[in-house]
This record gives sequence, structure tokens and C-alpha cells, in this order.
Amino acid sequence: MAATTGQKSEGDRKHPVDQTLPPFKMFTSGLQHVAAMYAGVVAPPMIVGPACGLSATETAFLMGASLFTAGIATLLQTLGFWKVGAKLPFVNGVSFAGVTPMVAIGKAQSPGNALPVIFGAVIVAGVLGFFLAPYFSKLVRFFPPVVTGTVITLIGVSLLPVAFNWSQGGNDRAPDYGSLTNIGMAALTFLIVLVLRRVLRGFLQQIAILLGLIAGTLIAIPVGITHFSTLTQASLFGFPTPFHFGAPQFDLAAIVSMCIVMLVCMTESTADMLALGRIVDRPADERTIEGGLRADTLGSALSPLFNGFANSAFAQNIGLVAMTKVRSRFVVATSGLILLVLGLCPVAASVISLVPLPVLGGAGIVLFGSVAASGIQTLASAAMEKGDNALIVAAAVGIGLIPIAAPDFYHHLPKDLLVVLDSGISTGCLVAIVLNLAFNHFGAKTADGEADRDAEGAALGDTAAAAPVDPGIAQPPAPGSADDAGEPAAATAH
Repeated sequence: MAATTGQKSEGDRKHPVDQTLPPFKMFTSGLQHVAAMYAGVVAPPMIVGPACGLSATETAFLMGASLFTAGIATLLQTLGFWKVGAKLPFVNGVSFAGVTPMVAIGKAQSPGNALPVIFGAVIVAGVLGFFLAPYFSKLVRFFPPVVTGTVITLIGVSLLPVAFNWSQGGNDRAPDYGSLTNIGMAALTFLIVLVLRRVLRGFLQQIAILLGLIAGTLIAIPVGITHFSTLTQASLFGFPTPFHFGAPQFDLAAIVSMCIVMLVCMTESTADMLALGRIVDRPADERTIEGGLRADTLGSALSPLFNGFANSAFAQNIGLVAMTKVRSRFVVATSGLILLVLGLCPVAASVISLVPLPVLGGAGIVLFGSVAASGIQTLASAAMEKGDNALIVAAAVGIGLIPIAAPDFYHHLPKDLLVVLDSGISTGCLVAIVLNLAFNHFGAKTADGEADRDAEGAALGDTAAAAPVDPGIAQPPAPGSADDAGEPAAATAH
């Protein structure tokens, strides 16, 4: 009996991130993650394919390849090996940051060369990012709560327009875009998710998003916005043949463009890992960031082999973790396996695609709003009432909202700059880092600054009152603290 008790105590000490769930719960929770990110994975190839002169059949092949490579990248991120992988419940998929440059590359090349040139540029950018990861990860010390809270809030706010677009139908050229039917289905799904979250308990409450999507899809059938044509036309099996569109070609201009995209992806992934680390009560340290960036970049370098594009973190799934509080990385690893199956079995992928975008948009409002709420919770620990932290947040959020509130704001600037400026997360993150260094790290030390440092040190778990804490530098957990022992500390953001 004593031995059994001891074993149970040992299991109880395992961090929720490293715990496994029963098979059925593992599968349904993983499927919920796939449902939340499916549209985001297939959207880039739907845009890039036609821009490169692909037919509808070839574009469908490209979508399957993107699902397959997203599965590989997600497994690298969650399970990992050697020094690769953050080993957090982190979903990876095709990055939207690369869509505009890839479309530009596709239009500049002949149809037969467009994808090989894009794939060659992605390979070089991925390899470069892999070797930069150890150096890039050192930036984590410049992400105290005032920066991470700002970035997490921007992630949520930046994703909300995606949900609004889905709620209207997803295609602004369609005649029913923004119709009462689409918005009504989004509103109904939104209400269903809220009701399920309120009335259900236990595991059923954790998969409320999945249940809401199923309910919304079933209701949408008689409404007429659930389409089965993709299911009837899909083949049973289809492997993404390596270099299906030709061997990679290496064009200098394309490589430079994709290397810039890779740096943007690494910046966003760093912010996402810091956000997720806080949500799951396992703060992402330098080693975690390094492993996560290696998984991102290695996945990106391998993707062109199977006709995929650059991969990075999917912020919308962070909202799902925050909402369901299912923190197991093995759940997300299950998502990676599901993505592999979807990439190999177009019929299975078509089943997921049956979910109408308005239904997905209604659930997305809850998901993405949860991310923004987590950022606000993090900012509550950033000593906003003292020093210049409120000014840092105001400036960073203001700049970060420009691409969202005024999408054409930068349209007269060089296109190469738009890779960074069109991402509110990247610009807001950079502004927050620079201002935090200017005001809290290199700025004058004032009485208010001392109080601010003390408050932020307490928020970061630093129990050594006598030791000075620089508010511009993120501090590690104190020895003997819950985080240091591998135990979850009090949640700062959910």
C-alpha cells in the first residue's frame, strides 16, 4: 500500500504539461485543436496556389501537403528530440506572414518555376533560422510582464478580425458575404459555446468548442451553408509526393524575402511561447525558446520536401488551451498525428472542412477573446500604476493595432517593409521591447522606478527582497519556488 501511495504521489507531481489523458479524451481534445486551426492551415495554399498558376486539383494537393507538414512540425514542437522542441502544447502550421512575399514571388516567376523558387527560399530561410535559434532565444530576458502582457493582448486582438471575417463567410467577393444567414449562424454558434461552457462540467466542458462546432454544423445543414461537394470529390488516399512540383531552385531575391519572413515568424513564435508558458504555468525560459525556435525552423526547412511552406506557432490554439485548461502537450501531439492522417487521407480532411466558416467564426470569437483576456491578466502583474509601464503599453498597443484598424496605412512604403509592418504582433512586440529597454533598462533610476522594480520583481516570483531587480529584464523564478521545483505556480493568465 505504501509503495502504491508513493507511486501515486510521484504521478501527482508530474506537471500537467507532461501528463497524458485517457485515449478518448486525448483524441477528442486533439481533434478540437485541429478544428480550431484547420482553416488557418489550408488558407495560405488556397491563396498561393492560384497565384502560382495551379489548377484547382493541384491547389487541393498543396492543401493536403500543408496539413501533412503542419503535423510534422507540431510533433517536432510537442515531443521533440535532442535540443529541438519547446515541449509545450504548441500547434504549428503554415505561417500567414509568408503569404504576401510568396504571392509576389509566384507572380514574378513563370508558372513552372514559381513553387520551386518558393520552396528553395523556404529551405534556406529555415536552415538559417535553425542556426540563429540559440542567439535569438537570448532575447527572452527582454520580455518581462509589461512586454509579454502587451504581446499576448495583441495576439488576441489581432486574431479577432479573422473570426469576424469567418463569421461573415470568409470570402468578401461572395454574394452572401456578411449576409444575415452567415452572421446569424456565427451568433448562434457563439451562444451555443457560451451555454455549453456554462452548463457542462468536467471533460465535456473542456471540449465545449468541439461540441459547439458539431452543433453549429448540424444546424447549418438545413440552413444551406454546409456543403458536401468536397467530401464526394475527395480521394481516399493521397501521399504528398516529395518535390511534386519540381526540385527547389534558389533565387537570391526570393531567399532574402523569405529570410525576413523567417525572422518575423521567430519573433511571433517567441512571443507565443512566452504567452503559452504563462498560461500553462511553465514559464518559457531561454532553453525552451531555443528548442521551440529550432522546431519551427527545422519544420520549415523540411516542409518543402513534402511541398509545404514555412511553419510557425498558431496563436489561435493558445486561446483554446487558455479556455479549456487542458495543458497536456500530448494532446497537441495527438493533433499532430491527426494532421498527418488528414494530409494522407483527403476524405478525412474533407470531413473537417465541412464546418462552415460562419460556425467557425462564432467559436473563434470566444477563442481569440480568451487570448486577449490572458494578456490583460498578465498586464495586471506588470506594476502599471507606477513608472512608465502604462506608457509602454499604450504606445505598443497603439502601433500594433494599426494594421488591424487601418490595413492600408503603410501602403506607400516599400513592399519589403510590409512583411514586418503588416503584422501587428511583430510591430507591437518590437515597440514594447524597445520602449521597455529605453524607459526601464537604460532610463534614469527614480524613486518610482525603484518601487516599480520591487513590484515587478514580486510579480515574477523573486523573493529576494534585498536584490535589485531591473524591470527591463525578465527574471528567472527564485530557487525553491514552485516553478523551480517543476510544480505549477499560481496561474497568471488563463
